[in-house]
Amino acid sequence: MKKYRSIEHTADMGLVAYGRDLAECFANAALGLFSQITDLRRVRPVQAREISVEAGDTEALLVEWLNELIFLFDTEGLLGRRFDVLEIGDGRMRARVWGETRDPARHPTKIAVKATTYHRLQVVQRDGWRARVIFDV
Repeated sequence: MKKYRSIEHTADMGLVAYGRDLAECFANAALGLFSQITDLRRVRPVQAREISVEAGDTEALLVEWLNELIFLFDTEGLLGRRFDVLEIGDGRMRARVWGETRDPARHPTKIAVKATTYHRLQVVQRDGWRARVIFDV
């Protein structure tokens, strides 16, 4: 199964993430996000960070998850490479992010992602799970 694919958007950047279950779909959305920020082949999963987010519904939970990852990248330079979703459901999610702190010499920025938007946001269950998300760049 394909993990994610980039989609065209007029001024911003988007992706569609896939998963056999919701946890895998959210993990693949995070993988797709960081693949837009830098070359993931250069990111080593040497440190782990546990993250918890809450929201009113599945779509908002995805936005909170991805925006928390963007916040950690912006404030601490955390680049994620592997995402283990430990718990997801009832408007809550807990995950372990594996990666490392950005080193500009090894991790050049491809795109500066500002935020996850609600524009064209969609999370659906159909032959597995699929999430479409647009990022403000």
